[in-house]
Amino acid sequence: MNEQKETVGQSPLVFSLNDHPLKNLLTRAIGGQQGGFDTRQFPDGESYLRVSSMIEKSPCVVIADLSHPNDKYLPLLFLIETLRELGASQVGLVAPYLSYMRQDRRFIDGEAVTSRIFAHSLSRHIDWLVTVDPHLHRYHALDEIYSVPSRVVQGAPALAQWLQGQNNLLLVGPDSESEQWVSNIAEFSQHPYVIGEKQRLGDRNVEVTLPDIHVHGGRTAVIIDDVISSGQTILQCIKALQSKGIDSIQCVAVHGIFADNSDRALMAAGLSQLVTSNTIPHSSNAIDITPQLITPVIDMLNLSGKSS
Repeated sequence: MNEQKETVGQSPLVFSLNDHPLKNLLTRAIGGQQGGFDTRQFPDGESYLRVSSMIEKSPCVVIADLSHPNDKYLPLLFLIETLRELGASQVGLVAPYLSYMRQDRRFIDGEAVTSRIFAHSLSRHIDWLVTVDPHLHRYHALDEIYSVPSRVVQGAPALAQWLQGQNNLLLVGPDSESEQWVSNIAEFSQHPYVIGEKQRLGDRNVEVTLPDIHVHGGRTAVIIDDVISSGQTILQCIKALQSKGIDSIQCVAVHGIFADNSDRALMAAGLSQLVTSNTIPHSSNAIDITPQLITPVIDMLNLSGKSS
């Protein structure tokens, strides 16, 4: 990790409300120290929080995986605002997975555009944001909805590096949205790839069709996606591959949410291996995203330090 740059001012204090795998790795990589705090819940479900580190004039970094955000958001705000009240020179957020990006328009009259509401709320509490592969579909950049400086880290290089050197693979993108992403990975890892077509019939109902892949017979298919939530897209892609005579199938993704134990369903459907990066803690974490985070986080610390 020789990408480290000198940070401005004091050594940053790094906090994580949950035991996230990036906490120790990123703290060491940016030359920081782990911040101390105690937290628990009162019998009525309200949160108690006490920060035990000396905070005044220290830059603070909070790591928060925001999958399943409804349970995590209030405790996160309590920590961030307490750090501010105790005199932090800056409070930046590293959200390896950033939630509430899906609803980016009002599809039906009366719907809440939750991506804008969430971004507006979160921006009021932080000085900067670093995240990995947010769901930028109709938005072209995070600054369309976030009012603080932000950096988006691409997970594709980490996936490509993990795949490089493995032989006899066929990379599979489940839909047209994945084509540019999968093609870049394939170019780096030097594997052939195909792209499927996906028809979404509902939140948990999709159909995936694949082109003719008979020329790739005998290869191991590796389905590549940015995020696995319900797992239905991957499940249908597995079935499509099996219908074409491909029996050796793996799946590699940046974010693994695995709602309703969908990881078990995917393995039961015929995956021989399921691999994710460590943006969201899971037993499938085999790809470390830390090297991609170092420079953006240090850049944000320096930027905010100069402006404070």
